[in-house]
Amino acid sequence: MSNEMERAIERLRTTKSLLVITGAGISAESGIPTFRGDDGLWQNYRAEELATPWAFERDPVTVWKWYDWRRGIIGKAEPNPGHHAIKRLEEMFPGLFLITQNVDGLHGRTGIKNIIEIHGNLWRVRCSRDGRTSMLMDVPLKSIPPRCECGELLRPDVVWFGESILSDVLQMSYNAMSLCDTLMVVGTSGVVYPVASFPENVKGNGGFVIEVNLEPTPITNVADVSLFGKSGDILPAIVEGIVRQQAKN
Repeated sequence: MSNEMERAIERLRTTKSLLVITGAGISAESGIPTFRGDDGLWQNYRAEELATPWAFERDPVTVWKWYDWRRGIIGKAEPNPGHHAIKRLEEMFPGLFLITQNVDGLHGRTGIKNIIEIHGNLWRVRCSRDGRTSMLMDVPLKSIPPRCECGELLRPDVVWFGESILSDVLQMSYNAMSLCDTLMVVGTSGVVYPVASFPENVKGNGGFVIEVNLEPTPITNVADVSLFGKSGDILPAIVEGIVRQQAKN
């Protein structure tokens, strides 16, 4: 076990309030593309061209065809050992909060309870008239674009480019950040705000930051411990390390 891993485990043993933030990297290990760059190209469209309120207003059929394609890929994926390890951490730390930037719903399928899906959920839809939300699990969709029972268009309940995060979701996220004494950041580049500011804020409040990523990121300069590799390998190892330490005491 590396010195950095030992430091992370030792810190977690004394942690009172743990906040975990996850990004696209943890889902990539379940075979889900990032949908940006070359991975995001679909019929010559890029995600940034389709995931906007203006694209939906102009051409909801094309936007929903893209989301139907995405849901088809995501629907075949399963939570990986990294997702399950975070669920185990929740069992160890009753005050744990998870903030995920992912909209794929994989964390929810592990049964985790204290979760904030800060960018929404691809399987949840919102009525474009009254804002009511519901789950829509059909893959493929029975009709494109799908419609609410009131007859209005349904849209994915996700935060699109050019939109703001819902104020109550943002407030819950800031509350979780302000209360934690240890922050674990997993599979995120650390460039998408507001979550990108959380590591520095936690450090400013006297907290401890653990980074789990494939390679160095802007978070590395702030982190107390950086563990480089697959989260599906590192997170289960952290959990087992905590279990071994507890068994000794």
